[in-house]
Amino acid sequence: MRTLISTAFVSLDGVVEAPGGEAGYRNAGWTFKDVEFLPDAFAIKGREQQEATAMLLGRTSYEAFSAVWPDMEDFSDYKAMPKYVVSTTLTDDDLVSNWGRTTILRSLDDVAALKETEGGPIIIHGSATLNRSLSDAGLIDRYHLLVFPLLLGAGKRLFSDTDKDTQKLQLVEHEAYANGLQMNVLDVVR
Repeated sequence: MRTLISTAFVSLDGVVEAPGGEAGYRNAGWTFKDVEFLPDAFAIKGREQQEATAMLLGRTSYEAFSAVWPDMEDFSDYKAMPKYVVSTTLTDDDLVSNWGRTTILRSLDDVAALKETEGGPIIIHGSATLNRSLSDAGLIDRYHLLVFPLLLGAGKRLFSDTDKDTQKLQLVEHEAYANGLQMNVLDVVR
């Protein structure tokens, strides 16, 4: 079984919306506008590219990332990596041709089936809506969270407010940085 890893920039109050400056959110760009940049705090991002063997995205994140990541040196390891997009509306004609093989999945059942295939870890970037659905369905195995010392108030959250049984997480790696960022790697306890 493959490991499904959710990686996110998250504010202390759980917001994951528009960390890179995406339009339409009042606090867009909060990861670089409001906290001093320390390269060490982002080392996990390079490690993720080396360890992941596939990428999973929701439609909105796919459309945003596929427009810029294929030509960015910082994300070059993702270019050849197989990508999976969970969408009920995308067609093959909507996929970009310069970012490696991309497969459209239509449901969470398709994601569960993907996890049963041979291969290494699958990383999820962005994709707030997909993350909430996958978490609620018990399909995420690990979280890589860079927690920013910010309270953003309104915005898309990493976790849903669905009433459900407690899900225990085990902290397997952590680091705190001088700029207030915290890196937390947590495994879902089954």
